[in-house]
Amino acid sequence: MAERVRSVKGMRDLLPPETAIWAAVEDVARRIFASYGYGEVRTPILEDTELFVRGVGEATDIVGKEMYTFTDRKGRSLTLRPESTAPVARAFVQHGLADQGLPVKLYYVGPQFRYERPQRGRYRQFNQIGAELIGDPGPASDAELLLMLVRFLEALDYTGLTVLLNTVGDDESRARYREALVAFLEPHREVLGEDSRRRLETNPLRILDTKSPAERELLADAPRLEGHLTAQSRTHFEAVGQALEVCGVRFRVEPRLVRGLDYYSRTVFEIVAEGLGAQDAIVGGGRYDGLIGDLGGADVPAIGFAIGEDRLLAALPESFRRAHAPVAPVHLVAAGDVEPSQLLELAERLRAEGLDLVTELGGRSVKAALKRADKSGSRWVLLAGEDELAAGELSLRDLDAGEQVRLGPDAAIAKIKGQS
Repeated sequence: MAERVRSVKGMRDLLPPETAIWAAVEDVARRIFASYGYGEVRTPILEDTELFVRGVGEATDIVGKEMYTFTDRKGRSLTLRPESTAPVARAFVQHGLADQGLPVKLYYVGPQFRYERPQRGRYRQFNQIGAELIGDPGPASDAELLLMLVRFLEALDYTGLTVLLNTVGDDESRARYREALVAFLEPHREVLGEDSRRRLETNPLRILDTKSPAERELLADAPRLEGHLTAQSRTHFEAVGQALEVCGVRFRVEPRLVRGLDYYSRTVFEIVAEGLGAQDAIVGGGRYDGLIGDLGGADVPAIGFAIGEDRLLAALPESFRRAHAPVAPVHLVAAGDVEPSQLLELAERLRAEGLDLVTELGGRSVKAALKRADKSGSRWVLLAGEDELAAGELSLRDLDAGEQVRLGPDAAIAKIKGQS
């Protein structure tokens, strides 16, 4: 026997019935986002590597350690997309979407790729749901994006939602703070781990996101970014909070909250839900006012978010799962000497009336077919024998109740739809 071919390490298959729950979540995203005026964008999974070097930042872990990058036959460096904000920004510039009038609202659903250590809930191919609002610099747009996110998560039955909010300021604010933070950390290099020492040279703000207990203890006495904000950045941030307060969204300012990508500016955020333990953050995002310009476009502001769909589904409330669990289709079984073509023709008529059907065409005995239907979770079996077909009827068996009755097709459909 030949050796089995298996999936690549860090990749996984999604199988029924779980895929039905994924589809239900994505349907909710599409419905909620469309209600806020967003349209779906689909970018290629392969992009020029330069897009992520310029857009995400050469000093980030994503670009430095995690990208799937290769040289193609023409000698071009290509990368499987590790995130989708930069590709959406690239598409915005390339296709002149600003000419349609600003703001432009786009959302996406799709796979991303990062080479990192596979572990529970973390995969090398993972899925994200995200959205980008491009072309409005105002704090009201930040608040509306967060409102949309809260409505989406509430529609998935998440409860106890809190927006964690911070600002990383504008360019001037970050330059001031970077200088103060580096001055504070330099005398304590021996406390910093290898990654943080590297970040001290490249992107010191990322050290604030450390998980090291020793580094977190050190940072407790570090200067805070809020003390280095320009008046304009402070006013913007305060206006976001005020808008959320007016709309009844629960939020908390988290001064140490930063995001892992270089392009973020001003507002950054995460949303957490109750009951999820230490890893309670479901979604993160922020404003990236300089990215469009960095990719060759006009100086257009933007804000967006990305949800790790794998994480979202792993923590999905059971109430949503129950409500959207797929209903097993009805099984149509030949009882006796019935031609397969007759069964096919009957099945098509029943499907046209809105019935989901599995047609038993494998020549199983009725007993074996009933056993298969029961194992699949189906409640209903339609038995089509010569006598039933001649009389224009079907035998409907209720596997839950252990009862069987002969009915006309319309009555059988009505009974199934009324009690499924």
